[in-house]
Amino acid sequence: MSVPCVAVARERGETVRSRLADADALDGDHEIAVDGDTIYIPVADRDRVPADLADRIVERDAAARERPTTPAEILGYEPSLERLGDIVIVDEDDDERAREIAEAVMAADLPCDTVLNRASPIEGELRVRRWDVLAGNGTETVHREYGHEFLLDVAEVYFSPRLATERHRVVEQASAGESAIDMFAGVGPYAVPLAARGADVVACDLNERAVEYLRGNAERNGVADRVTAIAGDVRELAASHADAADRLVMNLPHSADEFLETAVALAGDDCVVHYYDIQHEDDPFGPGRRAIEAAAGDAYAVDVETERVVRSYAPHEYNVCLDVRLTRVDG
Repeated sequence: MSVPCVAVARERGETVRSRLADADALDGDHEIAVDGDTIYIPVADRDRVPADLADRIVERDAAARERPTTPAEILGYEPSLERLGDIVIVDEDDDERAREIAEAVMAADLPCDTVLNRASPIEGELRVRRWDVLAGNGTETVHREYGHEFLLDVAEVYFSPRLATERHRVVEQASAGESAIDMFAGVGPYAVPLAARGADVVACDLNERAVEYLRGNAERNGVADRVTAIAGDVRELAASHADAADRLVMNLPHSADEFLETAVALAGDDCVVHYYDIQHEDDPFGPGRRAIEAAAGDAYAVDVETERVVRSYAPHEYNVCLDVRLTRVDG
């Protein structure tokens, strides 16, 4: 069967395969093949292939891959699972069913050291939750995303692997030399890749443990010289970093509107704001747009460049992002 493959020199095979895996582009249904000095790596989604590899895509017959034993094959039904590094997360109210799923996960041919079940909703201003450890031990892991690594402890920090594509979309807009402020930075999933793009990043978070991980992740990914990590309330930056930002990331969708005054104070003369919100499907973008316009007042012209539904959050509610350009008005 003919499938799209990325064709590269054999010695680059593992490096390119890892990059494609980080981009969630690999085709797991077909075998990787070697022909002479060239390796052919099947891809499932051309759009996810990194731009510098796009011209290496060729059509080629590829053998079907024997699928490993999956949890679904063991259980007889498809469980709801989420991967985060070497942790598999289930979301089950029934303890017996949760442990049944955990046993199947550990018995399957699935790379996994730990299985966790959500034991509480996200709680408090630090946005963390409690977990039941169903198999393995510990709640710390290394998550890989678009070529970067993030060490984190899910019991101490907030992190959602589901936002990987959205984070990458924002990061791809950044340019070398720009000044970016990540107002709610967590362990650095925006800040680190922004710095890797060449931006100088100030990353702030109220969770001191998250900031410790952020500093470590900046070191781990070789961008510590371009990331300034600050533990505390971002509103305290308004004086020291006023008028400094070319780009602002506001990923605190339940309450980002409470920080718009600070965002306007931090914005430079021409600043792009990535504003995240959760709103009803009847008007998912209007409340955020109006809140930004009100905060900008007469100081900035407001141009909403992108309105994007990131994901469904709850029945009839969406997690959305507005990319908004603020341009200072003279006089």
